[in-house]
Amino acid sequence: MTIHVIAEIGSNWEGDLSIGKKIIKECKKSGADAVKFQMWRAEDLYPSHPLFKQIKKTELSPKTAQKFKKFADSIGIEFFCSVFYPEAVDFLETLGVKRYKIASRTCTLKDPLSKETISAVNSTKKPTIVSMGMGGNRKHIEKSLLKNKTTFCYCISDYPLKIEKMNWTSALNYTGLSDHTLGISASILFAGFMKMKKNKQIIIEKHVKLPNSNSLDASTSLDINQFKIMNESFRSIEKLKNLPKFN
Repeated sequence: MTIHVIAEIGSNWEGDLSIGKKIIKECKKSGADAVKFQMWRAEDLYPSHPLFKQIKKTELSPKTAQKFKKFADSIGIEFFCSVFYPEAVDFLETLGVKRYKIASRTCTLKDPLSKETISAVNSTKKPTIVSMGMGGNRKHIEKSLLKNKTTFCYCISDYPLKIEKMNWTSALNYTGLSDHTLGISASILFAGFMKMKKNKQIIIEKHVKLPNSNSLDASTSLDINQFKIMNESFRSIEKLKNLPKFN
């Protein structure tokens, strides 16, 4: 089994190019397969939010995305994004990203341009990761992404999520996990269960931050040092043999 590890950076780059590059580099050193940012417009999603100015600061512009993609390429780690408006897809296509992410809030179709964004992703015919932690109609999303190889991730959109709320019976019907729990236990358990089910490939996504981060996502993100420990555990799980049969 191969465990594809995605470091969700979100707002943890703090609107600072140098911090963004540092966290990309640390994610690479820690064993991540990919780094994921988010391309949204604050005016679309958070127009009346009390922290609008702070949120706006971490809005990923096309220019910054291009710089992060170039840097990620230079050190050998995949860069891609969750997308929240169709022009973001158009731009990322010019950068040659390999895949996309549809966030759970987009699946509810309540945000501006959600339908148009999903349609734009569908037109790329590229692999697409989907989380539906906020709800939505999975059959509708599947039909809307018929041109794409989709991986649906088990996700509960609590920040942070208490591990006791995980429904493992449901989680094991997925081949991906977007993990919002604190610590690494849930991700390790999921990987172990998937190994026993003899899945060939799974995806695990985890929010990652640098030490002493002051970002809006910091309180619900995994420290880069813990992230490295988690990834080392994944590589050990990948190599396990002679496991008991999973019922």
